[in-house]
Amino acid sequence: MNQKSFHANEISKSFGALQVLDNVSLNINPGEIVGLLGPNGAGKSTFINILAGYEKQDGGTVVVEGTPLDGLKPNARARAGIARTFQSGRLFANLTVAENVALGAIGLGESGKVARERSETILEILGIEKLSPYAAGSISHGNARLVGLARAVAAHPKYLIMDEPAAGLNEDEAPRLLHALDLIRKNIGCGMLLVEHNVKLVTQACSRVVVLATGILIFDGNPQDALNNSDVKTAYLGNAGVH
Repeated sequence: MNQKSFHANEISKSFGALQVLDNVSLNINPGEIVGLLGPNGAGKSTFINILAGYEKQDGGTVVVEGTPLDGLKPNARARAGIARTFQSGRLFANLTVAENVALGAIGLGESGKVARERSETILEILGIEKLSPYAAGSISHGNARLVGLARAVAAHPKYLIMDEPAAGLNEDEAPRLLHALDLIRKNIGCGMLLVEHNVKLVTQACSRVVVLATGILIFDGNPQDALNNSDVKTAYLGNAGVH
């Protein structure tokens, strides 16, 4: 195991008699974007909740750069370098875009000055600095998704977990998200786990894809190979292909 990597080893979780995750292992390297696919009920949300510290696994370990994170709450994992975005976005509508992004750093104890500098830098990297003075509640859904990403990156994570960042995006907005992920990879260098139902976006953004089905990891490899894998087709893609 790469000592610089983010590693989940044989993660298991049950709710009563229901086995939600069964010995799921995943490794993410710095600067790598890994896609996590699977049908509804596959265990994806439970898995990333465990990685980020929102749920506790029954078995297995979560390690970042050689340091076990088991037992740490989400805020402690954030300080260890694990950031997460949520499907809802959770922006503060009455704060400006710049203030929302700065909160990502302030939440980890950075000074207001450092937080403002990070906010400015990250918004410039993503090419949305013109949104800085606007109230977050006044911007488009697509821009709000980018601002949510920027806020997570303001925490200077080593690894970023993204929960369906393309949810609700139209055909014009999705390419902007794809470009933003590439900019984060090139300029920030953090490893990323992309949980997403948009298969086309995942295959374009990710160098590797893992697929969960009924709590079992059924594929880990090249995105194009995933599209042609019989187990993946049966469990998730069916005859639909990529849209």
